[in-house]
Amino acid sequence: MSGLQTILDPRLQSPEAQDFENALRQRVVGQDRAVRRLSHVFQVHKSGLVAPGRPIVNLLLLGPTGSGKTRLVEAVAETLFGDPRAVVKIDCAEFQHSHEIAKLIGSPPGYLGHRETSPALTQEVLEQHYTDEHKLSLVLFDEIEKASDALWQLLLGIMDKATLTLGDNRRVDFSQSLVFLTSNLGSEEMTKLIHGGMGYTGGARETDEELDQKIYRTATEAAQRKFSPEFMNRLDKVIVFRTLNREHLEKILDIELKNVQERIISSAVGKEFVFNCTPGARHFLLDEGTDSKFGARHLKRSIERHLVFPLSNLLATRQVELGDRVTIDCDHDVRELTFAKENFRELAGTTFEAAPAVESFASVCDAGARAAAALAAASDQSTSESRRTIRKKQRRAGEASGPSSSTLPSESISNN
Repeated sequence: MSGLQTILDPRLQSPEAQDFENALRQRVVGQDRAVRRLSHVFQVHKSGLVAPGRPIVNLLLLGPTGSGKTRLVEAVAETLFGDPRAVVKIDCAEFQHSHEIAKLIGSPPGYLGHRETSPALTQEVLEQHYTDEHKLSLVLFDEIEKASDALWQLLLGIMDKATLTLGDNRRVDFSQSLVFLTSNLGSEEMTKLIHGGMGYTGGARETDEELDQKIYRTATEAAQRKFSPEFMNRLDKVIVFRTLNREHLEKILDIELKNVQERIISSAVGKEFVFNCTPGARHFLLDEGTDSKFGARHLKRSIERHLVFPLSNLLATRQVELGDRVTIDCDHDVRELTFAKENFRELAGTTFEAAPAVESFASVCDAGARAAAALAAASDQSTSESRRTIRKKQRRAGEASGPSSSTLPSESISNN
């Protein structure tokens, strides 16, 4: 007699993988396919079923510049290690000639400068960001199409056997590494497919499945023309990033404004303040930061130029101080942002206690709101203390002058 069968669901995510995916979604906008794929990779890694003798995963990230390819890798580092810079990054534009590979693996013994050339990819470098919870490394080969054939040959060994032999014959183990390759191959053709060369589109066409497949084919065909079949066969997945539309840029603007608030709270020690952008200011930043060629990078430059730089000037000239709330609006006549402030410390008649430095990206998402709430609470507390003080004075006056003084109406007390 056979026992009862239990139906299993292999599509379920573990709580750890769900948390990992949610954290990536807070940091990476408009690239759901890439986020889901990284979540699957993380779940396989945590289950211990990664193929032995290979890196945890080999991913080729394609798409237009400014679409979030490098940002995805930084987001993974920030989620796992708390630092977006916890990535071993190789700028492939520095390795356009075969002899430059010595900078990566070191010169062989006997060559001139052998002892002076320290290899960039060593076991110590890979393990520098290990933690007790996550013993893995993130290795990013940025703009791989710009590298020489010699670097591609090195990558064949890394992606296939998770091994790199250095110039002095030491071996580097990549079996605990996530290997990312980024490329802008086919980006011009992709943007033409979407909107006649524009880098952002309306939301209706963004969800069109047929267009999605055309973009994917365009990118993968460009990669197949550039790289050999042996190289492509060693990739676990090719992920094509979509160009960003206006809705995506609005979400990125929210994230970047919160990042600026975090910088103020954590860096302007003794001068912490909060700021708020009106809808007019937000529209101005979006208009100035929308560019079909540079994607979200242009938006970040717009924020630095029109928002961060003026705020730093206000700090340096002491026009803003501890406890201020700065309102940022747009003067449409001259096409520039305007800045005005309120000081809650003066209104409340008390000392504003600065918010502590924020330790995680998730907690800083509402840092500005929490700081503003602290200011409002300080104001309410000061008002309550003032009322209690007035009542104490009234009671003392009543004790000194007799019972009749204690019968003053409450309105008279509050106006004293």
